[in-house]
Amino acid sequence: MEIAERITQQGDRVTLSLTSWGRLGEAMADFEGHNVFVAGGIPGERVVAEVVKVHRKYVSAKVVEVLEASPDRVEPPCPYYGECTGCQWQHLSYDAQLKTKREKVTDALRRVGGLADPPVSEVKPSPDQYGYRNHARFTINREGALGFVNRETRQFVRIDKCLLMHEGVNTLLEELQDNCGETTQLSIRAGKYSGDFLIQPYLVHPDIGVATGQKRYTESVDGHDFRVSSPSFFQVNVEQAAAAAELVRDRLHLTPNDVLLDAYTGVGTFAILLASSVKRVIAVEESSAAVADAKQNAAELQNVEFISGRTEDVLRNLPVKPNVVVLDPPRAGCQARALESLIELAPSRVAYVSCDAETLGRDLKILCQGGYRLDELAPLDMFPQTHHVECVAFLSWGEASSTGSKSTSARSESSDKPAPASLTLASASPRRRELMENLGLEFTVMPAGLPEETIAGESPLDMVRRLSKEKAQAVAAGMDSGLVIGADSTVVFEGQAVGKPVDDDDARRMLRQLSGTTHHVSTGLTVVDAATGKTLSDAMTSQITLRDLTDQEIEASIASGVPRDKAGAYAVQDTELRPAADWEGCYNNIVGLPICRLLELLQELGYTPPEGWSVPSAVVCGDDCPTITERREEDTP
Repeated sequence: MEIAERITQQGDRVTLSLTSWGRLGEAMADFEGHNVFVAGGIPGERVVAEVVKVHRKYVSAKVVEVLEASPDRVEPPCPYYGECTGCQWQHLSYDAQLKTKREKVTDALRRVGGLADPPVSEVKPSPDQYGYRNHARFTINREGALGFVNRETRQFVRIDKCLLMHEGVNTLLEELQDNCGETTQLSIRAGKYSGDFLIQPYLVHPDIGVATGQKRYTESVDGHDFRVSSPSFFQVNVEQAAAAAELVRDRLHLTPNDVLLDAYTGVGTFAILLASSVKRVIAVEESSAAVADAKQNAAELQNVEFISGRTEDVLRNLPVKPNVVVLDPPRAGCQARALESLIELAPSRVAYVSCDAETLGRDLKILCQGGYRLDELAPLDMFPQTHHVECVAFLSWGEASSTGSKSTSARSESSDKPAPASLTLASASPRRRELMENLGLEFTVMPAGLPEETIAGESPLDMVRRLSKEKAQAVAAGMDSGLVIGADSTVVFEGQAVGKPVDDDDARRMLRQLSGTTHHVSTGLTVVDAATGKTLSDAMTSQITLRDLTDQEIEASIASGVPRDKAGAYAVQDTELRPAADWEGCYNNIVGLPICRLLELLQELGYTPPEGWSVPSAVVCGDDCPTITERREEDTP
């Protein structure tokens, strides 16, 4: 085995000492100044790793030989492990998985949430370490085979049996295998206890012996049946879903006099499972398909009321004030307006359910600064063999940082050094806010509220650059100091800007037009020093190829509400639609804010980050970033 002295290309093999965990479940090492993310490794091990891909700012690799093994290492049972990348930790003992997940949650709350000593309890293990998933989304190759795509190499891996799926899913997989060439993506949902199933999209291959194209199926949690439509979200591990509801019931000390608000209710899981413990439940959900399911699921309950709408809109106009709240938002977390409204309502007890510890930490920081105290953070292992972890945070009102409690106050470490210049994001975009929060830097959000009007003859690149500058300067005009960040993005197809859809029909037209095409996303970026008026502007373009989207997938995406505020009617980070087949350039630029370039502009304007801060792996850009960049600097005192 030839060992390289330095990393230059894919296939190089190097000897590494692994030091820590990466954000996506890999082990990390430093080699000749490279951050190397090593799949299949464990911190503390010494390994030979093979380079999978050399990115601009980091290297992806995989273990090919273990020289000094961790005592936590076990033999992965899956024949696809390492090639599939759907599981990250089959080589790690289950006890070590639970311990590591608790450490990762604690680190995220400290780093992102500013909690000095967060009260994180032990991770509740899953009753099933394999065979727990009721939902699989497969990629289909040209021969009609079902499988998954390797996260780094993008190579297709045929899967004949997935050990994470329960028997019902694998039985359907066996029936469908090699017969699905008429589509590129396929979803299987199978009730673990109900025996019901759903396969989307509808297929016509004569060798398929099971029904396909179902619009809904039935799942069972803790003895309750739930109708779930194809676009609706539902937990993949029903035992742990029941455990989460029981944990919420216990820790919130629910009583027959309580009025419970279940925000982001989905198909009504928490609302229904907790209804017997309270006087009244008000459940809020924006997906029309999920609301229809929820009403059907709660048809026999007299104390449950459903409101269709976005949580951030509904909270300001509730028919009655709740004294207990359950928040179960998507991975991106709550919008700022929802948290602000919750703080204004000031319910006495809150449970916040999250599958992303970093966005949870971000939102807990806001709630704790607004008057809440974090009493407990209870992780549950909803996803064994992966680095993902479900968390339930329990908060109480009126006992926040005034207590001076080290374990519950959201605050930053004190320092004798001058505080860095304040940062203000002149954008209402939740995607940009999330990218900024991933940086771990303090900032405020102050949308400019300007109309995004086009100018005849203006190129898309000039348009986003101009709009980003107008937004930043409008907000900076009302400030005496600090740095203001403005951004604007557009999809560019055949040289023309594609904006946000005006309605569902417009979204449908856009998705059909862009399906299967290679096009571009351009983002204008401006930073203004409010004290001096100095302005730095930039525009960056990345290339993206969408896979061929089926009509069923387009309709499901529209029903979910995702396209409403997205240029081109899609989000590259959408984990349900997964629209991107490939991209080139800065991934964060496609999301809406090229963090790589932003950090350079901030540095040019003299911004000094807090002591000890470093660029988090969460905002590392894609390979060959930036692809195309144009920059214009202006001094406007």
